Amino acid sequence: MDIKRRMMVCAAMLALQLTMMAQSTVRQFQIAPTDGQPPVMHVYLPAADKSTGRAVVGCPGGGYGHLSMKYEGTDWVEFFNSRGIAYVVLEYRLPNGDHRLPVADAERAIQTVRDSAAVWHVNPYDVGIMGFSAGGHLASTVSTHAAFEARPDFSILFYPVITMGKSGQHEGSCKNFLGEARDDEQAIKLFSNDRQVRRHLTPPAVILLANDDRGVPPLSNGIAYYSAMRREGNDCALFVYPRGGHGFGYRETFAFRDQMLDDLSGWLEHHKAPRQDAVRVACIGNSITDGHGIDMCDSHAYPAQLQALLGEGYHVRNFGVSARCVLQKSDYPFTNELAWRDALAFNPDIVVLKLGTNDSKDYNWVHRVEFATDYQYILDQLKALPSRPRVILAHPLKAFKDTWTINDSVIVNGIIPIIDRLAKENKMEVVDLHSAIDEMNKMLADGIHPNEKGDAVIAQKVYEAINTPRPSRKKSK
Repeated sequence: MDIKRRMMVCAAMLALQLTMMAQSTVRQFQIAPTDGQPPVMHVYLPAADKSTGRAVVGCPGGGYGHLSMKYEGTDWVEFFNSRGIAYVVLEYRLPNGDHRLPVADAERAIQTVRDSAAVWHVNPYDVGIMGFSAGGHLASTVSTHAAFEARPDFSILFYPVITMGKSGQHEGSCKNFLGEARDDEQAIKLFSNDRQVRRHLTPPAVILLANDDRGVPPLSNGIAYYSAMRREGNDCALFVYPRGGHGFGYRETFAFRDQMLDDLSGWLEHHKAPRQDAVRVACIGNSITDGHGIDMCDSHAYPAQLQALLGEGYHVRNFGVSARCVLQKSDYPFTNELAWRDALAFNPDIVVLKLGTNDSKDYNWVHRVEFATDYQYILDQLKALPSRPRVILAHPLKAFKDTWTINDSVIVNGIIPIIDRLAKENKMEVVDLHSAIDEMNKMLADGIHPNEKGDAVIAQKVYEAINTPRPSRKKSK
């Protein structure tokens, strides 16, 4: 009689669970090869009128040797769908020593969600990835290695495997992922993802793990990734629970489960995505755009301050890279950078181009005769974009000192006149930043980089330029 009663209770609980899922999940289907083998995308969509536009691709763990599809996969459906978030559980291919297989599957999943955005009621600028343990390594790999089109907009990493190095590694994950290359130092560096975090380009992340995790040591894995993100000034949060070991996932036996779910829910709520119809603004430049010397530059450098001034109708991205130049024969041409490829892939509606400071260095300016041609090459690439962006050319800032042989006389007499001429020839606008900051108290001690107050001045000047109506063009007779 007791056994029968327990079976009835279990059946009732299962029915209740299915009913709750049905209330939040209105559409469930799979995307898979014709043979039904991995990769398989298990898609769960909330009601269209409840959708927030956000989507998460989940990567279960299992040491790259198997997949924990329940606690680190399908058990999360209700959590996300009840919050209006589309959820995809990715049953990715196991590498068996060929890391390209799971990485290709995860990248394809992100692209598929974006390609299906209109039908699935998803904002293509709000597609995240979530991974557990080895799945966390896969999620962080896509976050740090994928091209712009397949890179997620945010990452949720549960007790992630991060390092492939001998010290602090999860041996099974490393062996299965790298195979014969597991002793190759180049491969180890390439897929130790704390070493691959890129300033401004690696998406925001939240990391959740237990302090007593002895399977994947936190210091060399999850915390190492957090440290790399924080060091680069990128948006990142870290939640460490006192106990729980490794692999707690969605298990009810995890002592801090409710707190963990609240922490993740709070992070998702406060992580705001740009509006799908927002005007895209690309801030392209060198260390001054990047925010050199400003702590948490992703939140306080001039592009971030410009975002605050423009408001939610705009989507501002920082594509600044320190020391970069216009000149192709310089020490660091900007067009060789991932940031340049990302800026083009962003397909901006407005571009603020601020380069030239580092070209004034004596060992770069010896190639001065090619500056105009190389600058025009950049403009031609921007003009060819499908968005046909409005391009605003910014004068380099005044160099208060000759630090690193940066030469203000070259900027004033050589670089600015060329920028002005090219602006006129290409019918583009100019914002004068050279005269915008005339006090050293708005600069760092090096006399080249503005401090946060100086960046506020730049943001205001660029804001005014964007909000100044474009001159009307006379129609030819």
